[in-house]
Amino acid sequence: MKNNKMIIGIILFVLLIGAIIFIKNFSDNEGINPLSTKLTTVYVATGGGKEDFLNDKDVKKILRRKYKLNVVFDTWSNGKTITLPLIRESVGLGNSSIISELSKKDNKVSIQTEGVSKYDALFTSDQRFYDYYKLSPNKDKGESDRYTVLDGGLTLNTPIVIYSWDKVVDALVKEKIVTERDGVYYITDMNKLINYILEGKKWKDIGLDSLYGNINIASTDPVSSSPGATYYGLLLSILSESQVNNDNINKNLPKLKDFYLKSGYMNNTPADLFERYLKTGMGGEPMIVDYEKSMIDFANSSPDAFDQVKNNIRILYPSPTIWNSHCFAVFTDNGAKLYKALNDKEIGQIAWERYGFRTGVTGGTYDVSSIGIGVPQTITSTVTSLKMDTYNKLIDYLKES
Repeated sequence: MKNNKMIIGIILFVLLIGAIIFIKNFSDNEGINPLSTKLTTVYVATGGGKEDFLNDKDVKKILRRKYKLNVVFDTWSNGKTITLPLIRESVGLGNSSIISELSKKDNKVSIQTEGVSKYDALFTSDQRFYDYYKLSPNKDKGESDRYTVLDGGLTLNTPIVIYSWDKVVDALVKEKIVTERDGVYYITDMNKLINYILEGKKWKDIGLDSLYGNINIASTDPVSSSPGATYYGLLLSILSESQVNNDNINKNLPKLKDFYLKSGYMNNTPADLFERYLKTGMGGEPMIVDYEKSMIDFANSSPDAFDQVKNNIRILYPSPTIWNSHCFAVFTDNGAKLYKALNDKEIGQIAWERYGFRTGVTGGTYDVSSIGIGVPQTITSTVTSLKMDTYNKLIDYLKES
């Protein structure tokens, strides 16, 4: 009898150890056992600029624990969401036979084709593509069929800003181009700064003898880069006094073309430009255009490097500025569940504190003082994002030789 009890005890002990090993090996990274927790998988076609946020382990944990969602974010360029069928096979995922069919020159694959892997939502990185996606496709331009957008809207925001350095900003303050209020620097006469660039004024003309060449603001190329296009849309709005119409756009396009030509070499990605700004300092990049989120992301991911430069860095907020808005379009009930989840307060706090994304119309209620550099609590002086047709006209004009 004693031996039987001993054997039973050993068996129970082995089973317990086996259960612990099973749970450890077969649970996901957040400690959720897929056998005990049923997750709904949501597929999202996703524009760039927010990959790190969407892959954040705590964001994933909240989506899984609180909303029971397992989200698959597939990377798409904004333009391809219009021209290609919005299915996983278009980016080389899903059904292999559909992928093979798509490689044929005259394929007829669409979102209605049997066997395709459909999406539950689209998460663009530019509002103009969100607005445009809700319209019927223009078949004459080769645009693909679209899902019906059931719900959606602005989800993550970050404003266009200009990064500069203390000595440059001091000179711009003396020129009455920049104004400091409550520790935040605003470009209150953007027209004057634009004219300085168009007139070919040099840095030494505003007292910066250590800087060579003409006054310039480096940006990504508006022809090939979404951030660059957003910036040039802001310039067009400012030149048009926030009322862009057929008359003033035709009047101001030549000025923007001249501005574009005077800008010289342009990076294709904002990450490359921001890195160059940090590494080459005031002598290499006196002023660059980027998103506000870049500095907050940098401060969080590289605190030691940020501490070395934060006393010399200045963030300039054009008045008005323009939002870069990441918009969420819902196609299915599962997409609607994710849209609701992304508006969670905990997720919103992570989006701001770690990655610099604001939520809400004026930027939400965040503790901006913790960053240790001049950032406004709210942003209210903005212009409306331009429509797709206006951007296309602007970009086509800039591309003309």
